[in-house]
This record gives sequence, structure tokens and C-alpha cells, in this order.
Amino acid sequence: MGAQESSKVGIPAEEFVNQAKRIVEEGEKRGIHIRIMGALAIFIHSPGFEDLHRRLKRLGGDQIFTDIDLMSYSKHRKAVRKMMEDLGYTPDRALLFTGQWGKRHIYHEPKNRFHVDVFFDKLDMCHVIDFRGRLEVDSPTIPLADILLEKMQIVQINEKDLKDCIVLLRAHSIGETDEDVINVKRIADILSDDWGFYYTATTNLNKLKDYTLALKELTEEEKKDVVTKIEQILDYVEKTPKSAKWQMRAKIGTKKKWYKDVYDLFQ
Repeated sequence: MGAQESSKVGIPAEEFVNQAKRIVEEGEKRGIHIRIMGALAIFIHSPGFEDLHRRLKRLGGDQIFTDIDLMSYSKHRKAVRKMMEDLGYTPDRALLFTGQWGKRHIYHEPKNRFHVDVFFDKLDMCHVIDFRGRLEVDSPTIPLADILLEKMQIVQINEKDLKDCIVLLRAHSIGETDEDVINVKRIADILSDDWGFYYTATTNLNKLKDYTLALKELTEEEKKDVVTKIEQILDYVEKTPKSAKWQMRAKIGTKKKWYKDVYDLFQ
């Protein structure tokens, strides 16, 4: 990637990229479906937009990556542990002996500079994203629509997440497939069956639109491009028929909590 900038922990962005790709490639050799998620997935899937990362202070002096997030299938749990240990990673002992180990593995890098988080089947945070059948769609990252959903499910979305979404939207078009475009049909199908997720995601998309328009680091052309894509997504979601479950939950609205609180093991 040519990214030589270091995070606050002193690890070049390029090393995170190389380590993550190494795990995915080793997984392929062993028949393990495992894909990169989060900010690292956006960086890898958006070549040519390093300058935008820099202008948004997502490369350079600011911290960009602190760990590696991956998604795999539960059928690969034992194989994932064997692979990670063969690659020199150590299972987190505190998590190893809890019931959470069946849903999520955490491994520490050989020099103990960062950790690797491996989720299985679903990302179960503020809202649930089911990845079963999705890891065959793209490589080395999860599909683009799922990357955006991963960010949009965060109830307390922060500036770094918003900046990552701007890069993702600048780097890709909106479409109805997973062929190097953000699959708006995938997004709409999920949000039209889950009112809580719909509310959080549409709230965040509107927040992203306002944030984009206020950013001095973006040109007017860049702002227009990102905002147009956000509006395309919102329009498509609104026009997609909603399930009976969605409509029943919509009647209650925010009078009842619509998301789950997330406990971060590393806070």
C-alpha cells in the first residue's frame, strides 16, 4: 500500500495491512473463510484515497489502526485457533475461559503490540449483522455494504467512524451488487426488517451528511459526491417495503430502547 505512517503505538499502517492480509491468505490455504473488517477494511478496499485519509487526519500523526478485526464462521472456530497459534498469536487467557470464547476470539500479536479480534457468524454489537453466506462474496475484506453497516450500527458513532465512512463513499459507487460497489439492496433488506437498526443507521447517515457538509478539509465537489451517495442510500431504504415486524416495532419508536449497549473488553 505504501503507507508508512505510524499510529500512536508506533506501528506503521502498512504492518497492520500486511498482518491482516497474511491471516486471510493463510486462512485461504487452510479452507478457512476469514475476512478483514472495520477501518482497516476501508483502507485496504480504497486504494488511491490515501491523500483523503491524510486530509481527514486518518493517516499521519493521528492514530489510525490499533488492532485488527476479522469475521469468520463458527464452523472454523477450532481451525482459526490452530492457525492463529501457528502464526505466532496467543489467545487472550481472560477471554479463553469464558462463555464469550464461542462467539469471539482475541489473540495477541507475538510482540504484544496489538490484538486481533475474530468474530464468528455475526457482529452482535448495538445491532446484529449476520455474515453467514457473506464471506465468500469479497476478499480480503468483508463486502462493502457490510463495512458501511458495521459503522452505521454504532449508536454513539464518533468522528473517526464518520471520516472512515466518507472515504468509503468517496472511493465507491452505489449499486445493487457486491461487484466493487456498495450494495444498497443488501443495506435496505436488513434495515427494512429491523426498525431499531433502521433508526440508528438512518440517524447516522443524516449525521454523516451534516458532518460532511461542515468539513473544511473537503472540496465542494467531494462534499457533493458523498452527500449524493448518502441520499441515494436513504432514498432506496425508504422506498423498500418494510416487514410486518418492522412496522409493529415502528409504532413503539424510541419510547422503548431500540439498541443494545456494548461492553468493550479493552476499555
